[in-house]
Amino acid sequence: MATAHGGTSAGAPKTKRPGGAHGPATPSHTPAAAHDLDLLRRMLLIRRFEERCVELYSAAAIRGFVHLYIGEEAVAVGVHQALDEQDAVVSTYREHGHALARGIPPEAVMAEMYGKTTGCSHGRGGSMHLFDADRRFYGGNAIVGGGLPLAAGLALADRMRGEPRVTCCFFGDGAFAEGEFHETANLSALWGLPVLFVCENNLYAMGTALAREHAQTDLAMRAASYGMAAWAVDGMDVRAVEKAAHGAVESIRAGSGPHFLEMRTYRFRAHSMYDPDRYRPKDEIEEWKRHDPVTGLADGMRTAGLLDAAALEDLEHQVAEEIDHAVRAAERAPEEPAEDLLLHVTGLHEEARA
Repeated sequence: MATAHGGTSAGAPKTKRPGGAHGPATPSHTPAAAHDLDLLRRMLLIRRFEERCVELYSAAAIRGFVHLYIGEEAVAVGVHQALDEQDAVVSTYREHGHALARGIPPEAVMAEMYGKTTGCSHGRGGSMHLFDADRRFYGGNAIVGGGLPLAAGLALADRMRGEPRVTCCFFGDGAFAEGEFHETANLSALWGLPVLFVCENNLYAMGTALAREHAQTDLAMRAASYGMAAWAVDGMDVRAVEKAAHGAVESIRAGSGPHFLEMRTYRFRAHSMYDPDRYRPKDEIEEWKRHDPVTGLADGMRTAGLLDAAALEDLEHQVAEEIDHAVRAAERAPEEPAEDLLLHVTGLHEEARA
């Protein structure tokens, strides 16, 4: 199928952003203004949550691997506007933003970062394995591309049960090179499964530039070769992401089969907290930061008279309090006792404890 393209396959986006500081304006109270404010709040929550995780990791309060989502917030927030609570979400190991956008409480995510029993995975998953079956959030998957076959299975199960649900699968441009993507895309298109493939193309996978890994860097065009609707989206613009996601989800619910969205985005931080980040030009990173999805939306709202300095300060204060509460709750939460180490591991142990 033909694809419609936006953004660029490498380097900074050419799309112009609303920008520049303007004087205080009286915010509008229209439904559209309220919605934009909610989008901004959700992106701010993810950004500030992850910035706090950097501080906590540096202080050794958080251990293990941590992969930050800073710079990509528009994708998680925009896509989730099109999903409802009955839809399923399958994520990657860079999933803090997805989990928060899905509605998993910051307290449960932060406790999981600390490895505490009040975490969404009871402290057993940590940063890369956030999970919440009640909210149909199925990982956090540490294996690159590992969530893709799971997404096809969830979608097939829903279809066989006659459930009008969509399964949304997030993955990166690195996973596009894995066999799991091509196998899953083929079967999903062949069987007409209700899957929304969301490829977060941040241009570097783990640390290899897209053009050094893929002979054809137009991922949307390649996905379309499987017979599914596919197009590229400016992943730094939350409104563009939301619009594309709504269109794709509505079409999937109508029975048109899987859709593929290539979100052209950029992570501002290194691949992980262990990554020295020597494979990207520093001026490229700074150029992409000029297209920050959080400040871009805030600046656009100011220009339109939908946001003033006082409202933004109040929003920042609310988010800071929410994160402070999550950290305090995680610090107070209990650790798992040694006698429970085999719990949820073997059926025999479960029966012995019953």
